[in-house]
Amino acid sequence: MKYQTRKPALILLADGTIFHGKAVGGKEGSSFGEVCFNTGMTGYQEIFTDPSYFGQLMVTTNAHIGNYGVAKDEVESEGIKIAGLICRNFSYHYSRPEADGSLEDFLNENKLLAISDVDTRALVSYIRDNGAMNAVISTEVDNIEGLKKQLSEVPNMNGLELASKVSTKEPYFFGNENATYKISALDIGIKKNILRNLSERDCYIKVYPYNASFEEMQSFNPDGFFLSNGPGDPEPLTEAIETTKKIIETGKPLFGICLGHQILALANGISTYKMHHGHRGINHPILNLITGKGEITSQNHGFAINREEAEAHADIEITHLHLNDQTAAGIRMKNKPVFSVQYHPEASPGPHDASYLFDEFVENIKNSKK
Repeated sequence: MKYQTRKPALILLADGTIFHGKAVGGKEGSSFGEVCFNTGMTGYQEIFTDPSYFGQLMVTTNAHIGNYGVAKDEVESEGIKIAGLICRNFSYHYSRPEADGSLEDFLNENKLLAISDVDTRALVSYIRDNGAMNAVISTEVDNIEGLKKQLSEVPNMNGLELASKVSTKEPYFFGNENATYKISALDIGIKKNILRNLSERDCYIKVYPYNASFEEMQSFNPDGFFLSNGPGDPEPLTEAIETTKKIIETGKPLFGICLGHQILALANGISTYKMHHGHRGINHPILNLITGKGEITSQNHGFAINREEAEAHADIEITHLHLNDQTAAGIRMKNKPVFSVQYHPEASPGPHDASYLFDEFVENIKNSKK
């Protein structure tokens, strides 16, 4: 059996703490990034291919990873975006008839380093207590001092611009060109399921690179604009912030998700900050302050907007709150058809409580066209 010959491996955190495990598959070496955890019980393939996770070492809290294999239509981008995988039990065998192959083969094809047999409960508890930090996973278990030196040179996520690493290089189209509505979308790490949700609502989307100007996006003559999710710190994305300011001035409908939500806040002079350990999972409780209803949501972010500044802003209304820590999870402009949320209404798999937000966006477009 494969597990009898697997190499020892370790996780070294930036503060010197070490957790031990074993390498998955035949890949050896080291991988660096910010360590974070996701509490979802399913959806590992979507997590691994989500551009918002670029540069992060993913700890999965679900005890078994790989047990249902992988499928070609369950990716959120072209290839794996996480920097490495840390799990408790790795399943080399899968049992889902619809699967196209094993997770092991998928990781090997994408040259991803993964380690299992880790006490993930202890590791997650440590991150919750001490915060997200840089780390390295490695099979070089006898080179602790060398790994510490390399780890000290890895840039901190705070202030790190990563959207350019995952954004499209050239504009492209998605959906039916004869659709009723046209959307210009800024790709700062866009997920495929966002595009699917817009397309299903009779929208034809032109997707632009992260640094596209307003003039470029406006040249499509869109009925509305969209700001995508994505990785890293939002503050360095000065071009996206300036483009967003100009979009707002047009009065056309605008919808932002995750990083796009933070960009919208920054465009309105509301600051953002790095969270202690972020929100990542598919069971996060949200209160819709407009309807009074609760929502169970999918989330993946390590930054948030300043709630106090949003509350004090004359043109901004907070529409959603995260019930675990009362962070601002949604905003809208009082005098324009512009809104955003910090979570993922396109969740797949995951709760679909928030999919109505796409309907609201399209409704804003319909009203705007009238």
